[in-house]
Amino acid sequence: MNKSFTVDSTCNNMRLDRWLRIKLGKIPQGLIEKNLRLGKIKINKKKAKSSLKIKTNDKIDVFNFNLKKIIEEKKIKFTPSKEIIKANENLIIDDNENFIVLNKSAGISVQGGTKSKKNLIDIFSKSEIFEGTKPYSVHRLDKDTSGVFIMAKNRQTAQLLTSLFRLRKVHKTYLAVCNGEIENNSGEWNDELIKYDKEKKIIEKARTIFKVIDKNSNASLVEMKPITGRKHQLRKQLYNIGHSIYGDQKYKSHKFFKGENKNLMLHSYQIRFMVKDKKYTYRALLPDYFKKILKTKRLNFLDLK
Repeated sequence: MNKSFTVDSTCNNMRLDRWLRIKLGKIPQGLIEKNLRLGKIKINKKKAKSSLKIKTNDKIDVFNFNLKKIIEEKKIKFTPSKEIIKANENLIIDDNENFIVLNKSAGISVQGGTKSKKNLIDIFSKSEIFEGTKPYSVHRLDKDTSGVFIMAKNRQTAQLLTSLFRLRKVHKTYLAVCNGEIENNSGEWNDELIKYDKEKKIIEKARTIFKVIDKNSNASLVEMKPITGRKHQLRKQLYNIGHSIYGDQKYKSHKFFKGENKNLMLHSYQIRFMVKDKKYTYRALLPDYFKKILKTKRLNFLDLK
């Protein structure tokens, strides 16, 4: 199969191998390297390396490349209804020329995948808010976690915000309702979290500053400010100290009672950052189910300062 492409402005200065995966699907790096060496992928009729930064209006030709299997494996995009688009637009906290901020609902993924089709990227791709451009994800938020979430409107802003998150210059505050009474009222958790890449064991250092807002023998409301950004960091750290988050089916250290709310009680409450000496602070109101469990567990919450 032969195909020709013209690079658009949203992909300017992107690595060639990354662009190929976006356009053609989940291609193994080794296959990309092999086809570049054989001249089956050319830029402006010349051979190139996978690390090459492509430019707007570059011509990319793909020759005798078997795309059948790759196309079959490429994720199926979610096609949102007008009602779903409108419902998510109504969750927007701020909408400016460079990015939007919304109070993400629990139960929706940021990006589509094999296990989850409904996602924010596909929804906002069809929104008039992103007309003439597309939404860019600049940070992670678990499917079942609600709260503040940012999507960039252009590649330049996406690169800037992604860098701020990577350099830990974006300050995030989460709220969680946990099982049982956390002993210390404040402090810092320093853990070595374990994850696996296939059979390879990987240990990652994780740091979080915490403060207990209210507690009783039954439950605790805790404020958490992660310093590092490990996958499922807060959920794992609370599980490690024996106080898993209510509704967490993966990291649970307690039994659920019949009729108890099954939502994950983890909420991205606040995000703060600075761009060109301008300070940005965004807060997301608590979901109704979160407020309900606070009342049920007799926990008090006053707006954070």
